[in-house]
Amino acid sequence: MQEMVIYGVSFDMVGKQPIVLLKTVDSNKFLPIWIGHPEAAAILMKLQGATTPRPMTHDLLSEMLSELDVNCSRVSVTELRENTFYASITLSVNGRELEIDSRPSDALALAVRSGAPIFAAEEVIAESAIEFEHEVEDTEEVVEKFKDFLDQVTPEDFAGGES
Repeated sequence: MQEMVIYGVSFDMVGKQPIVLLKTVDSNKFLPIWIGHPEAAAILMKLQGATTPRPMTHDLLSEMLSELDVNCSRVSVTELRENTFYASITLSVNGRELEIDSRPSDALALAVRSGAPIFAAEEVIAESAIEFEHEVEDTEEVVEKFKDFLDQVTPEDFAGGES
């Protein structure tokens, strides 16, 4: 497993579908995952510090876990099977760990609320990540290159939706 960070959320230009872009912590590899509009909004709202008058679903889940003294210790994108990404949420409860199956978007929405680290399996990165040849420090440059890439692909081309 490689540690990842959420680099941003964008939209593919063809299908107007939201994409969350994960970046490996220790290299220049980016993993795009096509997600649903509600989950994209949930991730973006938290990343941008926005609040709602009433808790949204992922806020509610995070608050429930906190009240039950359950810690979200990590989330992982575990595999890519038949063009669908799979993930798991690892919870720490009374000294033991539980693995819960999840869609990547829900796992990521919970991770941004709980501060849990994000990981991706080596096989998923090898199969689906985009790697830039040189180190990219400028966010604008990455976004532009990513948009150029997205103009040329669809989720089916890239093998990367979720269910």
